[in-house]
Amino acid sequence: MRMTLDDLKASFSLMGSWEERYGLIIDLGRQLEPLPQDAYVEANKVRGCMSQVWMISQTQPDGRIVIRGDSDAHIVKGLIAVLLMVYSGKTPQEIGQIDIKSLFAELGLEQHISANRRNGFYAMVERVGQMAESS
Repeated sequence: MRMTLDDLKASFSLMGSWEERYGLIIDLGRQLEPLPQDAYVEANKVRGCMSQVWMISQTQPDGRIVIRGDSDAHIVKGLIAVLLMVYSGKTPQEIGQIDIKSLFAELGLEQHISANRRNGFYAMVERVGQMAESS
């Protein structure tokens, strides 16, 4: 069974240190399904990330968007996994209504990841928005 956002919040609340939370985020990244080899192209790269990040999406018949991603950095893969918990499987309208900054702060990520990683995270959020608009 995949971890949900509520599971992640509950796990974070039980963990004492940020090292433990980083460990969980990295583990989530390790569980990401690999992208197909042909997805690792320039068109799928996310601009604004220090690490290499690729994201793809597929619109389902019911209008929901399934998002997938990968990175060459472990912590970034984990942040992708968190983003997928939030956005993947939602409609473009639902995606547009999510207050990711509040959620990011609620999880404590706002003050516990570097400015570069935070910028990269928001670049991935922007990419999700673009995918939702073009679906």
